[in-house]
Amino acid sequence: MSKTVTKDMIIMDVLKMDAETAQFFFEMGMHCLGCPSSSGESIEDACAVHDTDPDALVKKINDFLAAKEA
Repeated sequence: MSKTVTKDMIIMDVLKMDAETAQFFFEMGMHCLGCPSSSGESIEDACAVHDTDPDALVKKINDFLAAKEA
């Protein structure tokens, strides 16, 4: 079953899907993944706060997940 991430997904849901995706949030400067406000927001909202392109982040995460399934 293929895992696909979208920019409207809640960050904690992505982390539950695969904890190794945390590296991509760390890269964008989001280091407090355990705090309720950051883990409860969408990828798109977090990217707006951290001035990051949500589409680029989602692509990185999906490419990573696809490579793991290959």
